[in-house]
Amino acid sequence: MNIADIATQEYIEVDVGTRMGKVRSTFENGNPKGIIVTDDGEYEGVISEREVLQSHVEDDAKVAALIKPSRSAPAPRVSRDEDVRETARVLIESNAKMAPVFEDGELWGVISSDAVLEAVLENLDALTVEDVYSADPVTIAEDDGVGKAINRLREHGISRIPVHNENGYLTGVVTTHDIADFVIRENERMTTGDRVGDNERMLDVPVYDIMNSPVETTTLDATAEEAVETMLELDYGGLMVTPEDDDRIVTGVVTKTDVLRALTFTEEEHMEVQITNISLLDTITRESIVESITEVSDKYAEMQVLHAHVRFKEHKEKLRGTPLIHCQIRLRTNKGQVAGTGEGYGAENAFRVALDKLERNVLEVKGVTSDEEYRGQLLRKLNEL
Repeated sequence: MNIADIATQEYIEVDVGTRMGKVRSTFENGNPKGIIVTDDGEYEGVISEREVLQSHVEDDAKVAALIKPSRSAPAPRVSRDEDVRETARVLIESNAKMAPVFEDGELWGVISSDAVLEAVLENLDALTVEDVYSADPVTIAEDDGVGKAINRLREHGISRIPVHNENGYLTGVVTTHDIADFVIRENERMTTGDRVGDNERMLDVPVYDIMNSPVETTTLDATAEEAVETMLELDYGGLMVTPEDDDRIVTGVVTKTDVLRALTFTEEEHMEVQITNISLLDTITRESIVESITEVSDKYAEMQVLHAHVRFKEHKEKLRGTPLIHCQIRLRTNKGQVAGTGEGYGAENAFRVALDKLERNVLEVKGVTSDEEYRGQLLRKLNEL
């Protein structure tokens, strides 16, 4: 299936110098599916309606404030006759919800991740939530402060975090949008006083006060089709995964991006590697990342890696001009999922730390020691993977 019939020309084109207030009013008065941003007539990027309406950029700011600069790769773009699988890959690797569509080299329209999911919805009944979800989610307690939630989200490079009560039961979810809404709202209320002290007090506010509750959940045996239908209907980015007989225990998270990523899985013999925020690569290449992950997976005899996802996220902190990068590597194998995370200055350093943790986690999960004294035992256990 290609995207010719699901891409749309319902978009508006604005210059990077356009005021955000004018752009917001355009969405409020009409129904464009996206914004194509140009700079002196040249394509610069694309923004979705959700990004515009949920952003906290002031009305007097320019559209350029929502366009993330790309250091080593152009903004995402796809051809109108591109297939769904490649389009999904472009959206994921660009960490984008929408991409411009070109025909014969000319801008034709836009394609969104939601449109892709809607187009393949009927085919998603072949997948279950268990096939695509992320297990062992990071959680936070109701009485933990907003500051701790921010650190958890930042540290793990995620956009939502389940909240549990003193008994360990799931009671809510906090997302990056919830935190942004809270911080902006509180800042608007502050007219006098010590701003630093006020900000510190904001970070101490318990997440219970800003979380979403009740929580929309799904189960491992639910189809991906059912999960996506729920997310599209409620305009949610993700659902909490719980046991069928107890929706108080969270065992994982499934997101639209997880399902979109599943569309890129292939039946080919080589391992599929997906990279999110590929534009952050500096002294390391896509080819070397694939080679490194392949070397790790090849060490473990019968562990078949079906798909690898590498996600980079840039922090504001820098060292001699090089940004601090968070990297997460997640392998989807015939024996379940295994991951490794790390941080470093520059994408290559972050990737190497994450790769080392990934390999150690594989060994730890399988109860294997690398001590040469037990080499025979090691090989036997690895052959059981």
